[in-house]
Amino acid sequence: MTRAALFQMTTGIDPEANAEAIVAAVAEARAGGAAMLFTPEMSGLLDRKRDRAAANIVAEGEDRVLASVREAAASEGVWVHIGSLAVRPDGGDGRYANRAFVIDDKGEIRARYDKMHMFDVDLSTGESWRESNAYAPGDKVVTVETPLGRLGLAICYDVRFPALFEALGREKCDVIATPAAFTVPTGKAHWHLMQRARAVEASAFVLSAAQVGHHEDGRDTYGHSLAIDPWGDILLDMGGEKAGLGFVDLDPARIAEVRAQLPSLANRRAIAK
Repeated sequence: MTRAALFQMTTGIDPEANAEAIVAAVAEARAGGAAMLFTPEMSGLLDRKRDRAAANIVAEGEDRVLASVREAAASEGVWVHIGSLAVRPDGGDGRYANRAFVIDDKGEIRARYDKMHMFDVDLSTGESWRESNAYAPGDKVVTVETPLGRLGLAICYDVRFPALFEALGREKCDVIATPAAFTVPTGKAHWHLMQRARAVEASAFVLSAAQVGHHEDGRDTYGHSLAIDPWGDILLDMGGEKAGLGFVDLDPARIAEVRAQLPSLANRRAIAK
């Protein structure tokens, strides 16, 4: 068994306060025996007022949240998956990157992943989101070896696109991280369904650290951070009410057991166009 910790957050508009919360969670995760901590999408800043947010979105090397978490990971000897941070990439077209980081227990960055799919939608509630106006999509499938095994990376809206998870399945990931800041209407409709489906498709554990509650910028997020086993069973559901830390023990033998019972990865065939 290997223990993982999921940090369900209500991220605000002050990166310093958000960094302090994550650093405290790293220490708590270590005290609880976790080998690795997972945080949600946009852990460092959640602010839909773009003029105000722009002052806090900087290049990766200047990001205070990233620096603080790297220091905490090294100090506590815990791996950390930052679900994502908004950063200014080098070059590009002026848009930001929604970027995940995997940090090892020495504070070194082992992997980066830029969210591929942008959430552009008008909801029946009157909410309108145009991620692609501010964020450039990534184009690379990313996996990395961690204390939990081979970890595949996705972010939030990516969960609706099976091709990415088919690619992660081909990489034989043991665990897939799907950090999120799901809206309440889409969360109620599809959150549990989509996360369980992705675990079954990849025959892998899925760990989904999520944003929750009412945020300083006025939005509401669904919460329900999840840990799901390769059969689709829910091992942890942190609910939709409050922030906090949850723990789950992962048995790597369960992956082999499920893949033997239902060898969908081995039986998969290319579909001719």
